[in-house]
Amino acid sequence: MGALKRKRGGVLFSSLKTMKLTIALVSIFATGVLIFAFGCEHKAGILPSPVASEQIAVSAREALVPELTNDQCVLCHPQQPQTIDASGGKHKTDVGCLDCHVEHPPEGTQAVPECSMCHIEKSHYELEECSICHSDTHAPLELMLEGEITGPCLTCHPKEGDELKKHPSIHTDMACNECHAETHKKIPSCMECHEKHSGDMNFEACISCHPVHMPLVVTYTEETPSNYCGACHEEAVSLLEANITKHHDLACVYCHKNKHKIVPPCFACHGQPHPDSMLKKFPECGNCHGTAHDLKG
Repeated sequence: MGALKRKRGGVLFSSLKTMKLTIALVSIFATGVLIFAFGCEHKAGILPSPVASEQIAVSAREALVPELTNDQCVLCHPQQPQTIDASGGKHKTDVGCLDCHVEHPPEGTQAVPECSMCHIEKSHYELEECSICHSDTHAPLELMLEGEITGPCLTCHPKEGDELKKHPSIHTDMACNECHAETHKKIPSCMECHEKHSGDMNFEACISCHPVHMPLVVTYTEETPSNYCGACHEEAVSLLEANITKHHDLACVYCHKNKHKIVPPCFACHGQPHPDSMLKKFPECGNCHGTAHDLKG
């Protein structure tokens, strides 16, 4: 392993040495050409104007400093390209090193650009101190979420913010990263905070009834088992299980369709089984038949 490292180091050193030698030879040649041209003009009695002198100086600098490429950046900065390759997102696919790092020390003073150089025209991009969450610009979507963060999250996730505001619950008063902790896009299991309604429930079962950002707006499918309902409505389910009428065989969602707390009228299924004279005397079905969960003949 040591021999391999020495070999790689020797190759890198040889490459750098060759590049430096090439630059030196180009510099000497360019300087010689400029001196020869200046000498000819001077001998002929022609002195360059200030503008021509500046152009000569610029040409000399450009000859001495060849244009950099992304492949040359990695010679001194090997870690950053590795990070970009693994987690760069659009920083990997849409830009190169020199698109962001347009200057380099010692001449350049803005080697690390402002995010706003590219990221504009969205409310999220108007936030200050991007590095609080985006700690590594070479892995921009690997966010560091510390403290209580809500406002910045909602600039990218406004739908979730609207749901929390319009449907108040305990979730409304919590910071976003209290649930979505440590890493961006983490979706926790409900059971990290809440007890199961029944032993056979999992995360998918929870969210099939409780949308996480408006958990009190309970909806469900026709396949929802009655034991899920019984966790909160224990008395009703117990009475129904003990009942010997046809209601005993009905699932909760057969009568309480689609939306939580829907209580259908008896005639939704039974129509008008008695004459008007009887209904006038006994307007409530329960006067004779009890409750739907403890139905009497």
